[in-house]
Amino acid sequence: MITQLDLAWSFTLPGTSLTVNRVGYGAMQIAGPHVFGPPRDTDEAIAVLREAVESGVNHIDTSDYYGPHVTNQIIKRALHPYPKGLVIATKLGARRDADASWIPALSRQELIEGTHDNLKNLDLDVLDVVNLRVGGVLEPADGSIEEPLTVLAELKRQGLIRHIGLSNVTAKQVAEGQAITEIVCVQNFYNLAQRKDDAFIDDLAFRGIAYVPFFPLGGFTPLQSSALDAAAASLKVTPMQMALAWLLHRSPNILLIPGTSSRKHLRENLKAASVQIPSDVLANLNSISKQEKEF
Repeated sequence: MITQLDLAWSFTLPGTSLTVNRVGYGAMQIAGPHVFGPPRDTDEAIAVLREAVESGVNHIDTSDYYGPHVTNQIIKRALHPYPKGLVIATKLGARRDADASWIPALSRQELIEGTHDNLKNLDLDVLDVVNLRVGGVLEPADGSIEEPLTVLAELKRQGLIRHIGLSNVTAKQVAEGQAITEIVCVQNFYNLAQRKDDAFIDDLAFRGIAYVPFFPLGGFTPLQSSALDAAAASLKVTPMQMALAWLLHRSPNILLIPGTSSRKHLRENLKAASVQIPSDVLANLNSISKQEKEF
């Protein structure tokens, strides 16, 4: 089993006392197929969560619209009462229809109800971090986020939310958000091949703001690259471990939330924290994004 020492790379969210190990856990995959309904094996989902925390993970990413309600209820069943130092980050901004479709939920009432649903299903009095999810499926959309973010800022002042992050946003929207409330993290689509946020990440790192890439392994279309395979083989790790390790090396403000419903895959993901990448291998990995653009 991975030990706490192996996950020693840590990051403190700006303006907070929350320090998390940089390899966390994304709970999306412990819901059913297409992130809808219950998992095929609830006992395994509970075992994954418990082993993750026992292995040193102290940052779990979730949302009450996963399922809906399913992942939060399983997190509560597996881990409540929560161990000291565990940070649970959730998201608002969407809901699920009966046909499993994803529907924006950014009105004042939807955000308030979503906050209370998260509190109830996680059995918490206050949410550590709430990310406001806006934009499209994978890409940010232009436009003001003032109206929904102002609602979250009010909930923060009421003591229901400790800290606020943004998801699927542009640098301009982060600047707009910072005029309303402190932004502690940004969660966007980013991985070894999808690198549109390179400059954005560097700017956030300069300002001490965490960057949390969703789909760090490509999401529902897993990363595939001969250069990635070769780099992984040279270090005797799997391609997915290599891709996660590259993200850890990419910038010190990057926090990982790879998800899985299997203890076997959890263990593989956590081992990425101990992978050291030589400079020549790193250079080859950095070229993957350029190769993708040429096709």
